[in-house]
Amino acid sequence: MHTDLNRDEAFTLLKRYNQERFHLQHGMTVEGVMRWFAGELGYADEADFWAIVGLLHDIDFEHYPQEHCQKAPELLRAGGAGEDVIHAVCSHGFGICSDVEPTHLMEKVLFAVDELTGLIGAAALMRPSKSVMDMEVSSLRKKFKDKTFAAGCSREYITRGADMLGWEMNDLFEKSLSAMRSCEGWLAQQMAAL
Repeated sequence: MHTDLNRDEAFTLLKRYNQERFHLQHGMTVEGVMRWFAGELGYADEADFWAIVGLLHDIDFEHYPQEHCQKAPELLRAGGAGEDVIHAVCSHGFGICSDVEPTHLMEKVLFAVDELTGLIGAAALMRPSKSVMDMEVSSLRKKFKDKTFAAGCSREYITRGADMLGWEMNDLFEKSLSAMRSCEGWLAQQMAAL
């Protein structure tokens, strides 16, 4: 799997359709998390691809929320993205807003972590440290079970993602926390530069 876009090109493309800081931060969070997972799961040689898919996965959401994953192929093709990127981006909406099934391990990881990164980010903001560095899996599990906390983060999709991967929820939580710790400092720098 490869991408025809480098990181700068992908970020420029993301910013063409996303101006809200929240959406840019979410894209960069998933980018960093996907890069970590690529290395962790033995795909370090594809880390740039995994990261760019993470960065661009919600490219159409800000301007076309009712056409999420439907408008993405057109926007991505116009921006020079290849079919591997388009398939992967569309697969994260499988059964929600897309009929493109996640087949590659990377696509299953993206499906699993998309909503989970939002939940972890919201939980981090509630901590005195405002950080994931000192967050434990047990704390994350409590937030996951509390359906009123970060209610927009679908527990169903997170659970489906873990099932797709064949992972226990604790394993997904632990890995995702490690992934978010790995990019927290970098993400803060990126957001400060916006």
